[in-house]
Amino acid sequence: MIDKIIVKGAKENNLKNVSFEFSKNKMIVFTGVSGSGKSSMAFDTLFAEGQRRYVESLSSYARQFLGNMKRPDVDLITGLSPSIAINQKAISHNPRSTVGTVTEIYDYLRLLFARIGHPHCPNCGREVSPQTSKQIVTQIINIASVEAKGLNLYRFLVLSPIVRDKKGDFKGLTDNLKKQGYKWIRVDNQIIDLYSDIGIVKSNKHDIDVVIDRVSVTKDNLKEIKPLSDRLIDDVEQAMKLANGLVIISEIKDVSFDFPAFPKELKDTLYSENFACPECNLSLPEIEPRLFSFNSPQGACPECKGLGNKYQIDRSKFPEWRAKMMESRYVNSGSDGVRDELEKFMIKTNCPTCHGARLNQDALSITVLGSNIYQVTQLPIEKLDHWLNSLSDKLNNDKEKEILIPIQKELAARMEFLLAVGLDYLSLDRESGTLSSGESQRIRLASQIGTGLTGVLYILDEPTIGLHSRDNDRLIGTLKKLKELGNTVVVVEHDEDVIKSADHIVDFGLYAGKKGGEIVAQGSLEDIKNNSNSLTGKYLSGKLEIKTNLNSNLKNPNYKISITGASQWNLKNVNVDFPLNKLVCVTGVSGSGKSTLVHDTLYGGVRKAILGSYYGTIGKYDKLTGAENLADVLLVDQSPIGRTPRSNPATYTKIFDDIRNLMAQTIEAQVRGYDASRFSFNVKNGRCPVCEGQGQIKIEMQFLPDLYVTCDECHGSRFKEETLEVEYKGKNIADILRMTVDEAVEFFKNIPRLKRMLTTVQEVGLGYLELGQSSNTLSGGESQRLKISRELVKRGKGKMLYVLDEPTTGLHFYDVDKLIKVLRQLVDNGNTVVVIEHNLDMIKNADWIIDMGPEGGDKGGELVVAGTVQDVIDCSRSYTGQYLKKGMEGQRS
Repeated sequence: MIDKIIVKGAKENNLKNVSFEFSKNKMIVFTGVSGSGKSSMAFDTLFAEGQRRYVESLSSYARQFLGNMKRPDVDLITGLSPSIAINQKAISHNPRSTVGTVTEIYDYLRLLFARIGHPHCPNCGREVSPQTSKQIVTQIINIASVEAKGLNLYRFLVLSPIVRDKKGDFKGLTDNLKKQGYKWIRVDNQIIDLYSDIGIVKSNKHDIDVVIDRVSVTKDNLKEIKPLSDRLIDDVEQAMKLANGLVIISEIKDVSFDFPAFPKELKDTLYSENFACPECNLSLPEIEPRLFSFNSPQGACPECKGLGNKYQIDRSKFPEWRAKMMESRYVNSGSDGVRDELEKFMIKTNCPTCHGARLNQDALSITVLGSNIYQVTQLPIEKLDHWLNSLSDKLNNDKEKEILIPIQKELAARMEFLLAVGLDYLSLDRESGTLSSGESQRIRLASQIGTGLTGVLYILDEPTIGLHSRDNDRLIGTLKKLKELGNTVVVVEHDEDVIKSADHIVDFGLYAGKKGGEIVAQGSLEDIKNNSNSLTGKYLSGKLEIKTNLNSNLKNPNYKISITGASQWNLKNVNVDFPLNKLVCVTGVSGSGKSTLVHDTLYGGVRKAILGSYYGTIGKYDKLTGAENLADVLLVDQSPIGRTPRSNPATYTKIFDDIRNLMAQTIEAQVRGYDASRFSFNVKNGRCPVCEGQGQIKIEMQFLPDLYVTCDECHGSRFKEETLEVEYKGKNIADILRMTVDEAVEFFKNIPRLKRMLTTVQEVGLGYLELGQSSNTLSGGESQRLKISRELVKRGKGKMLYVLDEPTTGLHFYDVDKLIKVLRQLVDNGNTVVVIEHNLDMIKNADWIIDMGPEGGDKGGELVVAGTVQDVIDCSRSYTGQYLKKGMEGQRS
């Protein structure tokens, strides 16, 4: 067996014929400056080839659905194991996806409640128990006696629900029913004659009921109840025998005096020999795991269809009549533009029926130790773990204890790993789309450990994102556990603690883009430190360091934003000041309330104060003052700068406008009568007519993600051939868009305005990006830094508030140093920068630190300390202070 993975001649993206090897069943860290080739090696080479080989091993039938996967540009890879990538981009924004469903913990909780849950009447709340066929018939006759008055008939079908929400054509079932003498069935609420051409669609899910009897009750029938009672008892017992204790009485509402052969309007009442309330005449459906699924019709709330909330026009901004009109237009409009515009005025409110629980009343009426499944999923994972561990002691029934053992074992394993990666503050009902990329990645990491796979190559992309220094040890322990199971763990990472914990380090560089793509150093930590070519080694050894700001003196800032009584989510009546014209860092462990304070409360509150109205999320607070000292506020987050290949760094930063004007001023362009619009791929004149200026053509892959392929007409250049004949200094517009920012700075060095704009992008560490690189290929950190550069390009008049969320994501020590200088430039221009951050180098350079905590979730939401770097170090309650002190004393050794 080969105990090494050997790579020879890797040339993907900017990699320069890279060859190296590393041992299996070790923890390997790929590091280096941003854009140096780490991800190209890890994801575009190792993972891509592992995935391609897996697909090649499948049958030809399976491969036809997946297509041929492109082989990475590499000469040879030997010893490659099956590979799994856990990256930052796979966050599900489906509102039905929650922490519970992603981790599969909710699946086991559904099983737990289905097997040991105690049902209660949804109406009166009393615990219910099984009922006999005689009790069911008595309830039916009581209803009939009320309905069959005067000339009225009470007509109903006795049905046996034998199939629920299953796929198939059920030919064998229907043939069997015919042999047993049945004539009618109901398929998806439609009565069908078994001896007709049924035609059940095999690929769809169906509900099938057998018609046991067709009963019509008159006033006269009720004078002598025994014959009717005996008939119904036979019907009910026959139905329950077929359907495991269930029977449906379906009242016919069709307007006619006869008994219709194929009734259309039916009202169902479910009865069960399992559970029913004798007081309210209510029966609960069969208690199965699907009853607790908000993604199935059996369990979902009928009002919100399992979403837990509804979107509606904000009634505080519009009168009722207009709000209803706008909502109607939103529902009925076929235009995405109209819907996007209306969404600006919509707010998300809890469903008025389930109040956010997502489930129907039948599911919520079943409890374990007095709590329903929704109440259990609201617990933070740490508390949920305690609740599960206490079950065996608190359950009184020996049978329930026996059922609990295997379920508890599966739950305990998954909970253990979530706690190990520092996610103890999350609750299972939290939507996946609200998680940060770091939280999402750590959840998937925990899930992978739970699978117990061995012999796998795991590739992780910066798992420390969003993680406080305090929790790094727990994460590193988790990565080592994955290794100890017999796996190879490759981590793309910049975090000092993770790098120091690696068995083998591979340092890419020396710089980014075309100045990178090589392995500068590899080996142990000492090997990297002692290598004079390694930038990483110089920072780890202390030969290079990011300077610390200890000169700040802001005890009583003159201008500030003051927030009092902030209480959104877990914030506990927080009173806090944000000094203006300074670099402010908001810190704290994961889940401590940083994002709630900054994104929801500060940004939302200031935006409303400046604009007068704001339709986004605004956190709860009593008072906000000081916004009058600001001109505007901008949230510089990690969301993509564009959704299509047309959006790129040149267009986003407005650099492309100047380049197009320059091209239009060339003699060739003037002779041909071309203006600047000719060189735009958003205008028909000069762009390729086939791909409409995208350079790629989108192919819809149905159940797979959409695929983009290079346009055959323009070969990716985006423009018509005539447009490409116009050149500036020997380069046409497509050639210029293929330049990196670093190359463009040199190319346009004699055009002062263009050089200044390009240098600004270069200064935020993005010199390796191509001007025309599609925005949908940029990472969250790259998108965020591009937004910062656009603000610097604008040369504003100051008085702006910039809100940033972990801008150091994806940055090497070298790049962090450059970013700090760029943020300082924003502050020096008279602006205020508020940064949510865990990176100690960024924190120790802040003018003012606001530390939240002390823990996450319910144990957080407090202001631990606010002040200068020294103030935070002096605060014994602050975890951030402890690690700042430790870092400054050690200064990387």
